[in-house]
Amino acid sequence: MERNGTKRPAGPGRRTPRVPAPAVPRAVPARENPLRRAVDRARKAWDRPLTAYYLILGGSSLITVLGLVMVYSASQITALRYSLPGAYFFRKQLLAAVIGGLLLLAASRMPVKLHRGLAYPILACSVAMMILVQIPGIGVAVNGNQNWIPLGGSFQIQPSEFGKLALVLWGADLLARKQEKRLLSQWKHLLVPLVPVAFLLLALIMIGGDMGTAIILTAVLFGLLWLAGAPTRLFAGVLSVAGAIGLYFITSSENRMARLACLGATDPGPQDQCWQALHGLYALASGGLFGSGLGASVEKWGQLPEAHTDFIFAVTGEELGLAGTLSVLALFAALGYAGIRVAGRTEDPFVRYAAGGVTTWITAQAMINMGAVLGLLPIAGVPLPLFSYGGSALLPTMFAVGLLIAFARDEPGARAALAMRQPRFGKKRAGKNRPVREPRRWNTMRRRASARSSGER
Repeated sequence: MERNGTKRPAGPGRRTPRVPAPAVPRAVPARENPLRRAVDRARKAWDRPLTAYYLILGGSSLITVLGLVMVYSASQITALRYSLPGAYFFRKQLLAAVIGGLLLLAASRMPVKLHRGLAYPILACSVAMMILVQIPGIGVAVNGNQNWIPLGGSFQIQPSEFGKLALVLWGADLLARKQEKRLLSQWKHLLVPLVPVAFLLLALIMIGGDMGTAIILTAVLFGLLWLAGAPTRLFAGVLSVAGAIGLYFITSSENRMARLACLGATDPGPQDQCWQALHGLYALASGGLFGSGLGASVEKWGQLPEAHTDFIFAVTGEELGLAGTLSVLALFAALGYAGIRVAGRTEDPFVRYAAGGVTTWITAQAMINMGAVLGLLPIAGVPLPLFSYGGSALLPTMFAVGLLIAFARDEPGARAALAMRQPRFGKKRAGKNRPVREPRRWNTMRRRASARSSGER
């Protein structure tokens, strides 16, 4: 436009003013579902290489600590009844837990070759001790079962508990060596000498009358056969033979038949043979959702036999309620899952068989104990692993958990993750003129870490 107000015509050298384009609304990114984001994060955390390691270490530690608390609560009345200090059984269990912790630490730091080297000595010692149990003057009978050897004072040892560990280590080493030679495809090499040695251990245990431990040992045997890829016919044949032998031992004992008759019982029966089973259910039923409170159990005041050993789960339900029993069940489920994960991800046959055998042992024993307390299974007289009172059961179980920890640490991804992890302790505080230095040990571990990083810090 000119100064006098007239519009200048547009020529070839003139630029036409641009008309601004209409604004296009930008697409608003869709918000991510918080539930899906949480599930994705949980899945990524679950797939980390150290998940099994933390589950085994944390789950076993929580079970042991909670078991110590419940042993102290459930055993006070029993101790006072025998004119003993209220913390008598708790102190013995605490001592066993400390020794078991040292065994767990030692087993978790041992290399796989040393574990395999211990298989035959542990088997030989277990068989020798189970033979000594049956010698008059050496073995001691407790509750009708002669399975104990006195060690002096109030301390006794049950060799059959160490037979479980012996079968796991020896059976895993045997199957691993045969797999390396490609002999497991032949049924003779699959069964011999694994099944005869297992039946020898079962015979020594059944001579003493311990049916519960024999059931756990049989479960370990079938777990090893299943991991070794036994055919269905062979598996069914061994199962039929073991079932027939077990049926004979059950029907030949009035005590075992009475326990079997207590399934679904609603009254104590003649001679109060179902007294323990019924009062275990009473304890669970009176606990409610959150229980009556720690130490406030009524059934432990003489109504419930074996309150701090085989039926400690019932006292847990009465004092901690459904929340406490489900927590214990969840811890055992996490421990079992971690063991299966270690057995499934390894390429070492010995690690696979040993991890599977230990997982079968702990989960089967926990299921049998809880099933008996809930009235779903006959009372087999087996303790709840890592939870019930009893040093003879706690020591080999904690050593077996140490095996699982060692196997979980030995995975390639787990080794790299542990080596790359920043140390939380050992750092020196930096002064005004002093730089922060990290320990040489961690630096060395970082240099040794493989180039295949797991992504975990």
